[in-house]
Amino acid sequence: MTTYRIGVIGLGQRIAHVLAAMKEVGWDLDVVGHADPAPVGAPILATAGIHAGRAFDSPAELLRAGPFDLLTLGAPNHLHFEHLMLALDAGVPIFAEKPIVRTEDETEALARRLAGASPPVYVGLVMRSLPIVRDVLGRVDSGDLGEIVSIDATEHLAPDHGGYIARNWRRKQAWGGSYFLDKVVHDFDVFGRLVGARPERVASFGGRRIFTSERREPPRTYEDGSDAYVLRDAGWGAANDAFQSDMDVTDHQVAMIEYANDVRLSFHANSHTALTERRWYVAGTEGTLIADLVRNKLMVRRALFRGKPEKIEYGGVTADAHNGADQAMALDLLAALEGRGAFPVTPYESMEAGLTVMAIDRAMEERQVVECAPMWARFDAARSGVGEQRLADEVL
Repeated sequence: MTTYRIGVIGLGQRIAHVLAAMKEVGWDLDVVGHADPAPVGAPILATAGIHAGRAFDSPAELLRAGPFDLLTLGAPNHLHFEHLMLALDAGVPIFAEKPIVRTEDETEALARRLAGASPPVYVGLVMRSLPIVRDVLGRVDSGDLGEIVSIDATEHLAPDHGGYIARNWRRKQAWGGSYFLDKVVHDFDVFGRLVGARPERVASFGGRRIFTSERREPPRTYEDGSDAYVLRDAGWGAANDAFQSDMDVTDHQVAMIEYANDVRLSFHANSHTALTERRWYVAGTEGTLIADLVRNKLMVRRALFRGKPEKIEYGGVTADAHNGADQAMALDLLAALEGRGAFPVTPYESMEAGLTVMAIDRAMEERQVVECAPMWARFDAARSGVGEQRLADEVL
């Protein structure tokens, strides 16, 4: 069995869970070391029986300790671009947590960099590896639903999950980008793949009405007396209180998209609900499906069929609602490194999902419908290697 020498830039909670899943599915890991001034993911690795390796003072120092078989990037989102540029120069395969980068400028600069020779880049859009998601894509690809007409989708979080975001570094745009970019870029990646086209125009409305200091004496316990909003360690840059933090991202938001092939989509997100849901309702000319990503269930029926719908229960429901996706992604990553299969998502698809969300957030901020054609033109030019290297040069 191959032992994989791994370097970690940004040992956060999420990348630690990914590494733990890699070990769980059979990887032989040797974490050579990590570069992170506050490695909050180290206890997660310890629990999984993985040594975090040597602590390096900087990513550059870590890279000098190579060669590596894989570099994993798990720092907060505002550092992704800088770390990707360093890792790309190292010339070894990279696993980067989503979102791949945080801004339109970073996206274009990264696309321009990837237009030249580069090592493989795998992005942690973990939902692509879920069996239920593979089946949804397969049914749409096979024509089971006919032509896709419209999609209605949701993600509604439990109070503790929303409270974690309100205390974690993801609460600030300067660190995480937007709520949509960090939390639901997964969904918009899959939607783009389902639809088979890019967004043409988008609109969005959102704000903060839940986790705000203006709420007078919000309840802090459940009906049984147990504490609420403190379920998890909030990690790096944490705030003590979900309602008194300096949060500046939305805690609820809705969006509408019209794709270039005339498919329409609506999306509703709320970070504090009593009935959790992550659901995709996909309506086609010949059939309809509902994917329940929380309960890991799929329901499908043909349009002109009066019998009971087909129902599939995938099982394996987990408390974090990933439902085994981390382990499935770890197997996909190993297969890609060993040349046995392609990773489910490309860095370009990841960038397109990110740009979609950035356009949605711009529409919300500007209070107008955003036409996406200029954004896609800039992105395509960057993919062709056209344009300035200004941002990359400034960072490096």
